Amino acid sequence: MKTANDGGPAFPIDTQNQFPTQSGMSLRDWFAGMALVGLLAKYGNSDTAACEAFYQADVMLAEREKGK
Repeated sequence: MKTANDGGPAFPIDTQNQFPTQSGMSLRDWFAGMALVGLLAKYGNSDTAACEAFYQADVMLAEREKGK
């Protein structure tokens, strides 16, 4: 199974500071959470909304890679 590109940390921290083992949530999770807000209005609390949120997150990460 192919591992999804998670985009790295959404809110990276300076590992020289207090919490060197904490890397925060992935950018993929952040994008999915942001997409989920609108999708819940459309689909309600469902598996469809959750799956669509991660699909949209993957699309956003792919578009982001094109811009690099």
